[in-house]
Formats: sequence, structure tokens, C-alpha cells
Amino acid sequence: MILFTYHKGTITNPGPRRSIPALVYLRALLYIPELVWASLGALWVSGDSRGCNPATVGAVISAVVASWIILLITGLGVVFVFDPLGDSRHQPPAMEPLGVQDMESNRASQFFSTARSLAVKVWESRLRLLCCCLPQDESQRAAFSSIAQLFSKFFSDTDLVPSDIAAGLALLHQDQDKMERSRDPETIVEHSPSSPIEEDLEVELEKAAHYMQFAAAAYGWPLYIYSNLFTGPCKLCGDCCKSSGADYDIIGGDHLGCHFNSILQTTGLQYRDFVYVSFHNQIYEIPFFVALDHKREAVLVAVRGTLSLKDVLTDLSAECENLPVEGVPGACYAHKGISQAAGYIYKKLVNDGILNQALSIVPEYKLVITGHSLGAGTASVLAILLRTSFPTLQCYAFSPPGGLLSKALADYSKDFVVSVVLGKDLVPRLSIPNMEDLKRRILKIVSNCNKPKYRILIQGLWYELFGGDPNDLPTEMDNRREEVLSQPLLGEESLIIRHSSSYQSLGSDDSPAHTAVHLPLFLPGRVLYITEDGPSRRPCFSKPRYRADWSDEMAFRSILISPRMLVDHMPDCVLRALNTLISNRPFSLCPSSFNDNQHNVI
Repeated sequence: MILFTYHKGTITNPGPRRSIPALVYLRALLYIPELVWASLGALWVSGDSRGCNPATVGAVISAVVASWIILLITGLGVVFVFDPLGDSRHQPPAMEPLGVQDMESNRASQFFSTARSLAVKVWESRLRLLCCCLPQDESQRAAFSSIAQLFSKFFSDTDLVPSDIAAGLALLHQDQDKMERSRDPETIVEHSPSSPIEEDLEVELEKAAHYMQFAAAAYGWPLYIYSNLFTGPCKLCGDCCKSSGADYDIIGGDHLGCHFNSILQTTGLQYRDFVYVSFHNQIYEIPFFVALDHKREAVLVAVRGTLSLKDVLTDLSAECENLPVEGVPGACYAHKGISQAAGYIYKKLVNDGILNQALSIVPEYKLVITGHSLGAGTASVLAILLRTSFPTLQCYAFSPPGGLLSKALADYSKDFVVSVVLGKDLVPRLSIPNMEDLKRRILKIVSNCNKPKYRILIQGLWYELFGGDPNDLPTEMDNRREEVLSQPLLGEESLIIRHSSSYQSLGSDDSPAHTAVHLPLFLPGRVLYITEDGPSRRPCFSKPRYRADWSDEMAFRSILISPRMLVDHMPDCVLRALNTLISNRPFSLCPSSFNDNQHNVI
């Protein structure tokens, strides 16, 4: 009955679904006898079942297990999805006298302040429950508080449920395909600031393919086995068993040395080539290693990307933090969690003398820093911190987070940082302003669609799996005129609880210490953008072809909805694309890029 009623009406017309609250509360009352019945079934199963039909016993055990799974999923869904604040609209009457309106306004302000505090506490409780396995310390509590404030601000001004968001994403993907916006970025920079495009691009592609092996190796055995499903486990298990008694000077937990042995397998280096290896992992403290790369004559610092729940908390600490750099004009600020992680590695490298030790062995070598995802962002900030001490250092950041550096720091890093982005990757486009923009686009498109939500979801799933013509799917805007669509809709306003403070313009360069709005953050350095050449959908077993161009950080201001938005972020996919480019060099570069000064893609 709940499912049948839930499918009535449209997203912005909940009238046919007005009986849903009563049905939900009725279903909640039935939760209690279901819990009692499941407990009795568990007691019966744990008792002596001799003399009973084995088939009957198996059926009862299956029913008890299924009931407990359903109860657990229901409970977790209520905890993580249910909004205890409800619809927080609270507006004063329109025709009240001025004094009464002022009193109502003060009451509304006090109400919203209380609601915001309660929302922060709710998100903190959810994070504690989700991370209950982690040890409680001061840094974790500070991270929870920062993340809870960010989440409560982002989700508190709309009345969208998860299925509304899923429907909006399905509509946006089809709308993007119709308008040919999937060929992002909008602007391709056809020359490098320092050298002609062809020579510079080929050199950087070769370097990127080489250093991506080290960035991938930093993930340890999970990525190695994932990338070598058939041969990896046997080879790694044999190496781990042989070296289990070796005296490795490794910081942090590495059970049986499997992480370190996978690094040896991936990089092809010897044990003597490693100066320092750390698998220590806490919030704002991520693993890294320092090695001697004799092939490129470099002291290499490789930082691991997101692999644990602690790394996720570091990623989600996305507020701005001041990062003053000597000689950089303009406001200098960066992603808080990544800035903290870079500061941790900086202290290890400099204060503990790790870099001095490495350079004393090979003083003629240059310093290179690399990483993927969270490791790429940390490597970029670390390179900025080390730049004054090591003027010749280089950094290769693979799939770095988009919300990383202020405009001043992003421009400063162009001389020594190269960012590599593959296809529709979500992470390089992920920032608080971009998420706010995505939320507004979802509100706009679901408000303009009069199709039932279940049809949007079913047809959207079909389109994601099997493709088709997006014009046949429910993305039409009821033949509304463009000037009408540009105005706020009643349906859209019905989904907005309160208007959140908008972030500043992309050209703004004010300090985060003097404003409460979300400031724009950008990708580091020059951006090497790799796209798949050919149609957006290809046969599963066909080999992809890629093209590479210099792009601009301003081209990643919008999140692209695509089934590949997470796949393109995987380190093995980035490494495979780079290896394909350098192996097919005569066909990898865009032919038009050598003839035109600027290449615009719609």
C-alpha cells in the first residue's frame, strides 16, 4: 500500500500522496511485532531441532535470517535518511503589524538557529554511528564537527528525499546528452605555457605514465590484487610468505609485508631503493613512501589516495583553511583536510630529515611528488609547501579533487604541478560550489518534469543500462518557453525550505577568515585532460581510444552525470589510459590541435 501510494502524483505535486505519513506510522507500529517475531524465530533456531524435518528447519532459518536483514536495513535507513526536523518552514503572517512582524522575525531566526544546531547534532550522531569502529580522539571529534556542519548546511535548505535526487540525476544525464554537454571541458588550451604543444604534451604524457605507476603502487595490496585478479593473489602470497621474517624498517601496520611487496611488484624497484615507507593511517595522516627512481633520476614521494574510513573523513573536511605562501599575491587558502594531511607529511620529510637523507645519497637527483585522488591533492599542497626549499621540484597529481586551492595558489602551482584528469571523473569536479550548483540544477529539472517519479527512475535505469534516444525519455519541459524556464517555479520553490547563502563569484579572491560563504576552490597546476575518442557508448570488449589535450581549471566548474563518473576515477583506469596514449602516440593527440590556436567544445 505504501509503495502504491508513493507512486502517485509527481515530485512537486504531493497531493495524491498525502496519506503517506499515516501509512508510514502504521508501518512503524508493525515494526515492533516483527522484531518480536524475529527474536522468537532466532531463539527457536538456536534450540534443539532434532526430530524436525530438515527442509522445514532450513526454510525457517532462511526466513529468520531474511527478517533480520530486512529489520537491519529498515533501522539503518531510518537512522541515516529520516529527517527528524521535518519541514522547517516558519514564516510570519503577511498582514501582521510591523511590531508583530519583528517579533515573528526574531522568533523565526531563533527557530532556524535551534534547527541548525539540532541538525548538526543529528549529523554528528550519524557520523559517530557510522565510524563506531574508530578510536575516539580529539582530532576525530573535530573532524566530525566540521563535517556535520558542512552536511547540515548543504541538506537543510531543500525538501528532497533520496529518490528525488536519483530521479533528478537521471533527468540531468539525459538532458546533458541531448544538449551535447558531455564533451566537457568547454575550453581546451592548445599550448603549454612553457613549450610547443606537441613536444610538451608528449613529454608530459610519458612522465605521467611513469609516475602514475608509483601513485597506484601507494595503494598497496588491495589495488594490486584488483588489477591482477588471476595472478596477483598467488604471486603476492608467495612473496609475503618468503619475506614474513625479514626485518623491514616500515612505519605503521603492514601485516606480513603484503603492502610493501605489492609496491615492489608494481614499481619494479628493489628494497634498497626505498628511503622511507609509512603505512600509518589516521584522520589527516595518510600513508606515503619515499623512493629513489633511478630511471628518471628522481627522489620520489608517493602519497596514497583514499582507502580507509579515516581517509574519507579527511576528504569530507572540505572547509577552507588559510595556507599562506611567501611570494604569492592574493588570498591563499586550501581544502582543510588535505592541507592538514600535507602538513603532516611535510613535518615528516623536513623535521625528521627524510629528504636530506635521500638527497645525501643521490644529490644530483631532483624531487618529484605524486599521488592519486586524496594523494594527488595532498601531493599538490605538499609541493607548494616545499617549493621554496626545492625550486626544481615537480608534482604529478592524478585525478585530484576539484575543491583544492584558491585561485592565487592554483595559478602559482602552474609552474611545477601537472594535474591529469580522465573523462567524466567526478572527483576533479567535486567542490562545495559545484555541489550547490548541482542541487539547483536538480531542483530546476524535477520541478519542470510532470512525469511520475517511478517512471523517471525506471526509464532512467533503462537508459543507463541500454542507452537509447534521450528525447524519448521524460526530460521534456512541457513545451515551456526559455524565458519562462529561467524564472523560479512554484514547484521549485515548494522544494526549497530556506535560501542558503550563495558562494562568491569565481573571480572573487577574498580571505575565508572574513566571510561565511563557500569560496571557490580549483584544481592545481596545468590540467592534462584525457578523453575517450569515439562514441560515448562502445561494445564492452572493444579497446578504447583516447585523446589528450591541455585544458583549464575553469572548465571543471560543473559536475557531469554519467555512469563513468566513478569508473574514470579508478587509478587502474587512469594508468591504462596513459599507457594506451604513449603506446599509440601517432594517434593519441588531437589532430585539430596543431592547426588551431583555440579549440572550443560544446
